[in-house]
Amino acid sequence: MAASLLRQNKVLYFFGFGRKAHDLIVTSNRTIMTSRARMERVVEDLQKNPYFEKYAQKIAKLQETSPEEFLSRCEEKERKIREEKGNSSSYAPVHLCKTSKSQSLWKTMSHVWRSSRLRNQSFIRSYSQMASKTKYITTPIFYVNAAPHIGHLYTAVVADCIAKFNQMQGHQTVLNTGTDEHGNKVQRAAKQLSLPVDLYCELTSKKFREMCEHFQVDYTNFIRTTEPHHQKTVQYFWKLLEEKNHIYKGKYTGWYCVPDEAFLFDQDLVDKKTPSGDTIKVSAESGHPVEWTEEDNYKFRLSSFQDDLRHWLKDEKVVQPSVYHKILSQWVEDERCLADLSISRPRSRAPWGIRTPSDPDQTIYVWLDALVNYLTVLGYPHREFKQFWPPTVQVIGKDILKFHGIYWPAFLMAVGLEPPKTLLCHSHWTVDNEKMSKSKGNVVSPFDAAKQFSADGLRYFLLRDSVPHNDANYSTERVLNVLNSELADTLGNLINRCTGKLVNPKQEIPSAAGHGRFLKSEVAQSLRASMEALGDTAKQHYESFYVHHVVDAAMSTVRCANAVVEYHKPWSLRKEPDNEAAVAELKAVIALALEATRISALVLYPVMPALSTVVLDFLNVPMNERSWKHTKPVYLNSTASTESEPFGHSNTIIFPKIKLAA
Repeated sequence: MAASLLRQNKVLYFFGFGRKAHDLIVTSNRTIMTSRARMERVVEDLQKNPYFEKYAQKIAKLQETSPEEFLSRCEEKERKIREEKGNSSSYAPVHLCKTSKSQSLWKTMSHVWRSSRLRNQSFIRSYSQMASKTKYITTPIFYVNAAPHIGHLYTAVVADCIAKFNQMQGHQTVLNTGTDEHGNKVQRAAKQLSLPVDLYCELTSKKFREMCEHFQVDYTNFIRTTEPHHQKTVQYFWKLLEEKNHIYKGKYTGWYCVPDEAFLFDQDLVDKKTPSGDTIKVSAESGHPVEWTEEDNYKFRLSSFQDDLRHWLKDEKVVQPSVYHKILSQWVEDERCLADLSISRPRSRAPWGIRTPSDPDQTIYVWLDALVNYLTVLGYPHREFKQFWPPTVQVIGKDILKFHGIYWPAFLMAVGLEPPKTLLCHSHWTVDNEKMSKSKGNVVSPFDAAKQFSADGLRYFLLRDSVPHNDANYSTERVLNVLNSELADTLGNLINRCTGKLVNPKQEIPSAAGHGRFLKSEVAQSLRASMEALGDTAKQHYESFYVHHVVDAAMSTVRCANAVVEYHKPWSLRKEPDNEAAVAELKAVIALALEATRISALVLYPVMPALSTVVLDFLNVPMNERSWKHTKPVYLNSTASTESEPFGHSNTIIFPKIKLAA
């Protein structure tokens, strides 16, 4: 009984309801999850504590305060207890706010509250990432050694799709992208074109910005790593790592892949025959050649973060899909993958980069430089960055999983910041079932593809015909078939059948609120069921990052609407203008079909924003009625208008059928 009371006492004190918060503080330089094992025991005790339910809401409320306010409350509580007991000598005050330990305590707790051990508690769910009103979504910044291809576009539109969905939910959303412009291969690319490297970076970065704008990737910030404010942030971050003793000078000896900007072990290499008959070593994953490197540089103590990375990965949702979570978890258990990381290069070998602040003869490793961009764009280290930190979703390709799933969270933990809530890792695009490469001449430019299929058509195909866990295949024939079948023949044709002057001479939109329940046929009932479920179904798929399922659900609803039109034959009903029953049925068919179109266009807005906007404008949907809550049929709203409306414009060809030149 005494042990139980002591345990309760410690737990409640830790959260500011008592005096012994200092019992759980360690003196290590590590500033996040350092006392992870001890904290996990505390959390386990907390769940069993009879006072848990009583104090749950207070604890959740405390988590919403700043670290300074939280610890100030702790001190104030201690002061009152000392005054009441008249025994101020029994416990020393915890002056954490004046030291770095305040951040340590807060950051440790902040992460533990996200652990899977507490996911089943209702008050924790209310404080989860999906309940947050601010969302920070990123693409990786794109390397400027070459122009954009459809793989770059795919990454960008996945992130933009997630951002647009969250905006429709009413969340304050930031979407950041940009270009990574340092490193030897950028310098080499500039040299091949006989351009100054800074001019080359500017021109290539502009192409990526144009790609985003052309395909409606509505970024909040577009960062370039050559910008002065980013360089200052990187150097600040470096100094913080140094101050916390996470960096030391050492010698690196091993294989280095310049094209991948990555260190590799023997097991990561394969032998390859060159056209001249020589045998060289190349990266098993990328096929790029490697070179043996021996040099003095600075190293990051990555090996000391194995336990912290394990703890972060306990929640399987932090890396999705699950196949990549499994891969990353295996890497974390492999000590070779967690060997201390070289994070600088001799300036004589890598001059195009940011200098280390304490040693002008060294250049900061391009991946440390690049990863810090996610902080730079939020204004780090100034306080405003905390509004959106940590990232809600970071979209990455599978080739950079190690950098974002091991190096990046370890860097963040080292300086006392929380790692991302979710890494969404996707597979690659092949072209006609072959890997894209310059040597094969099969690299697909998104700009060229958009000339054939339109910008929104290409967006639709990339998001519709891919799954994150498997490579997807791009072929002109496949794109043509998907777009013609679904956008022209299914969605476009439905609108045409309901708006042509032969069936709709008044060119009006009958109110779904007034006519949506009129039809009693089995196909009409199926359509209503599909419409009523579509918003919730699509929401679940968006939140699970299965965008292809969103499209499936929306297209299923549109097909149901086409089935209603086919069954009730509005062109026949139109021939009986004096038959009141036929006129009512005609209006009901058109109303129900166009309501299905409206809901489907809203659901698909994150996938194809331009085309959905055309549809919604045509249907006269006000801008303030284009949020996610409006994906419910209007006939379920008792206050909705029952008056017919005219079309927003006269053009009913929403997506013309594509015919490619022979």
